[in-house]
Amino acid sequence: MNMLRERRHSSVRMATLLSSNCYSDNHGVLLLLLLLLLQISSQLANCGSIVKFLPGFQGPLPFVLETGYIGVGENEDVQAFYYFIESENNPKVDPLMLWLTGGPGCSAFSGLVFEIGPLGFQNEEYNGSLPNLVYRPYSWTKTSSIIFVDLPVNTGFTYARSESATARSDSLLVNQTHQFLRKWLTEHPQFFSNEFFVGGDSYSGIPIPVIVDEISRENEEGVQPWINLQGYLLGNAATTRVEKNYQIPFAHGMGLISDELYQSLQTNCRGEYIKVDTRSALCSRDLKSFDEMTSGLNKAHILEPSCEFGSPKPLKTSWRRSITENYPLKFVSNTRLRLPPLNCRTYGYFLSSYWANDDKVRNALNIRKGTKKEWQRCTYNIPNKEDIPSSFPYHVKLSRKGYRSLIYSGDHDMNVPFMATQVWIRSLNYSIVDDWRPWYTNGQVAGYTRTYSNMMTFATNGGHTAPEYKPEECLDMYSRWISNRPLCTSDLKIWCGLKQ
Repeated sequence: MNMLRERRHSSVRMATLLSSNCYSDNHGVLLLLLLLLLQISSQLANCGSIVKFLPGFQGPLPFVLETGYIGVGENEDVQAFYYFIESENNPKVDPLMLWLTGGPGCSAFSGLVFEIGPLGFQNEEYNGSLPNLVYRPYSWTKTSSIIFVDLPVNTGFTYARSESATARSDSLLVNQTHQFLRKWLTEHPQFFSNEFFVGGDSYSGIPIPVIVDEISRENEEGVQPWINLQGYLLGNAATTRVEKNYQIPFAHGMGLISDELYQSLQTNCRGEYIKVDTRSALCSRDLKSFDEMTSGLNKAHILEPSCEFGSPKPLKTSWRRSITENYPLKFVSNTRLRLPPLNCRTYGYFLSSYWANDDKVRNALNIRKGTKKEWQRCTYNIPNKEDIPSSFPYHVKLSRKGYRSLIYSGDHDMNVPFMATQVWIRSLNYSIVDDWRPWYTNGQVAGYTRTYSNMMTFATNGGHTAPEYKPEECLDMYSRWISNRPLCTSDLKIWCGLKQ
């Protein structure tokens, strides 16, 4: 309503100028008309639309979904696409969170349908028709409103209007996300007073602490709109870029490699497993043995099946009709892949490509025609300049400022092992407030947790992108933390597993 009111006021101001003596000549009138059209088109370009129905979902959506674009970067040449879902509880007072999916270059839609949003794909064999969507009961929108944004550029439905705007880097991602947020809030002033958090997982562990620090700094400088920043949360987060060094002790602790191989790796590689230029011949031999021992594992969750990963390109109609009969080959980033089995988690990734590349779906989401030839769940093939070597210094700064943080790790995630996360948390050198203890869902151990004096909570649960593997438990974890309650406390004994 405020946006519409401001547009009306702008129109009135323009009309007043048009009627004044200063613009009585035809050239002045034409110029002001042009300025008015440019202003209106710019405002409309950033205007979101409510989506009440989605192809593949039966009936109206049982929550408020808005989609739209926000222009960021120089001359707004990056048009950032977003999905905004209001809290299903009380959006007027519930927290607001901005969510970035990792990659870099994985669509926020992936976080929405596979991790923390209220939609998911029906687990059924693809028959050539549009994949079906279902309502997910363990969505984090039960307790907060969430903005899912497709960044960096050319992620999901976000696109560039110029060649120069296609560049990707960590620092560009930080700046553009921050721009996006302040512009989005300007268009949604009803959320100014809501507590605000930034969340994400995996590679987002690099940019998010920097984004939070930028928001904090500009708040202190009086930049408007002021953002009611309270903290941030990160899952299975890359932080120091040396997390892979901990894959080997993780594998040993999980019984994936022998004591003898582990001892040989320690001796010959001296604890350094990722720098090629420092490897001896013996270290290279041991690393090759390690790769052979773990090559058949799903490193995102070592207890789940190892399945092919990717986002297939749309199939021709003739292929779609027979896909469930002969499982034809598809091409993904110039790599030949077979359709994953139905019991594999990656089958949902496969379905998401067919859904998001359907014309009816794009119309429903209000995707601008001609801006995105092909939607991909993740665009790993686009170069990204890694100009933020580590986000650890920003965790230090944010801890000093007293912001709350939730850092959670999948205890079966080999990509970013929990051991690596614990090392940098210990390096912050804050005292332990509540020591290592289990936290519970439905009377069962969901994971383990520890809290620190810098208002940081560490928790374990699931695999890489933990809510994808343990949705109910992760909703419990999130809803307790976001409402400023401990994951486990003596006055709620069942959460701690204590005797009544």
